[in-house]
Amino acid sequence: MIRVLIVDDSPVIREVISQILQKDPEISVIGAIGNGEDGVKAAVEMSPDLITMDINLPGINGLEATRRIMNLKPVPIIIVSSTVDNYNISTSFQAIEAGALAVMRTPPGLLNPTFENYVQELINTVKLYSEIKVVKRRFIKYNVSSPVAEPYSTTDVKMMDVEIVVIGASTGGPPVVATILTILGPNLSVPVLITQHMSPGFITGYAEWLSNSSSVCVRVPEDNEVLIPGIVYVAPDNVHMGVKEKGRIHLSNEDPIKSLRPSVGYLFRTVAETYGKKALAVILTGMGDDGASEMGLIRKKGGITIAQDAESSIVNGMPGSAISLGSVKYILPPELIAEKVKSLLEKKVKFN
Repeated sequence: MIRVLIVDDSPVIREVISQILQKDPEISVIGAIGNGEDGVKAAVEMSPDLITMDINLPGINGLEATRRIMNLKPVPIIIVSSTVDNYNISTSFQAIEAGALAVMRTPPGLLNPTFENYVQELINTVKLYSEIKVVKRRFIKYNVSSPVAEPYSTTDVKMMDVEIVVIGASTGGPPVVATILTILGPNLSVPVLITQHMSPGFITGYAEWLSNSSSVCVRVPEDNEVLIPGIVYVAPDNVHMGVKEKGRIHLSNEDPIKSLRPSVGYLFRTVAETYGKKALAVILTGMGDDGASEMGLIRKKGGITIAQDAESSIVNGMPGSAISLGSVKYILPPELIAEKVKSLLEKKVKFN
């Protein structure tokens, strides 16, 4: 039985979330709290398997409550927030930075045509994230002795003509992406394309948060948009993002791949076909294996492939799958991923 604590200032929302979750016989709602201080207290005393957390709370808000819980007694937290309020969206991503695993929109009305889809999304998210083991310190500094799939070598000299960087991420990805972009900085010599699995309605806010936290220009592109060096492009909601020809974004309404749209695999496959050895691909923390085999296409073409290491990954599904398939050249923590990408783009090679 998955024991869930609900923290939300709205009695109506608390009741709706409770009814949704208790539709599933494997989920039990052990408490529904209306303010941040009591939410923190309940989290410590009741030891839930997962918490749904509102942002707007009387007393301390959801961000501060998340910080305190992650410091006192870490537990998987899902932020349940409105997508129409810029403050809520910004604060939601700060809560992810503080340790929350994901952000979801508040439940739509019972008569809304998307309600049943939301029910299944919330139940599935709670089941998946309740199994994740979270810790107080989620990211630490790593030294250069971190494991690599293949040592730095002189072969890098022949591989440094990178024209595009692509990144795939899912659970736990937002703060890792922010870390990487911050280290890369605003003066990138190539465009960067990111597919991040995320609940619908938050991608625009995610792009804005990344821009603000990293000082890099991040945007959600339109179809056929010309790629500009130094700009980071994040896949929009519910469409695949890739490239059809060098230098242009392609957005596709093709069927979901492994139930996902946008798909990391679609991005990696189209980039492998278009850029080949001039591509650099990074696969980050996330559930499942989206992008794992397609990353192998980039490596076979002679491109550079990097996976986040298991130690720093919230979920080692996507990077672990890519590694097991032989799709990965380097296995590194976030800070060293950024430094490696930066050194390649600046044509600086490290040797053992």
